[in-house]
Amino acid sequence: MTRVVLASGNAGKCRELERMLAGTGVELTLQSAFAIAAAPETAPTFVENALIKARHAAAAAGWPAIADDSGLEVEALEGAPGVRSARFAGEPTDDSANNRLLLERLEGVPPSQRGARYRAVLVYLRRGDDPAPLIAEGTWSGRIAEVPRGDAGFGYDPLFELADGRTAAELPAEEKNRVSHRGQALTALRHRLAAPG
Repeated sequence: MTRVVLASGNAGKCRELERMLAGTGVELTLQSAFAIAAAPETAPTFVENALIKARHAAAAAGWPAIADDSGLEVEALEGAPGVRSARFAGEPTDDSANNRLLLERLEGVPPSQRGARYRAVLVYLRRGDDPAPLIAEGTWSGRIAEVPRGDAGFGYDPLFELADGRTAAELPAEEKNRVSHRGQALTALRHRLAAPG
């Protein structure tokens, strides 16, 4: 069993990653178990923010670390909320407030112009000063619904509508984990972890 610190305080994200890592021999522990404060997400890209978080958690815990930086990019908002997705409506972070603000910003925007994509970047570090981080990315395309639907998931899932009309919050967890941006990134990361060298 490989014990890995998850550079996040988001319990929903931790549950999702744990389900996707089942059977891999990786055991995740939230950084809060080590009393590690969140690293400042000051970079302009998902990759840079994930690296900042992973280095911070790995150095503080003395364990390997996985960090995720992910967000929602809405075409009608020129890619916003992007790297500010969790804090779109300000601090402290609040999914409901973020969803309300997103709907306000898209008021009057027709369905054909509500295209969006989730983007996730996962970084794995063997230690805090690892010179060769493993980086994987995934994207998931959809559109922003006009009203939230569904009780599963977290973040913008109740508003993220797929081509079949369901929102991410209406998907069974197993299906979401297979097709989501985070699922794609984790699949790519698993391949990199298994690669020789």
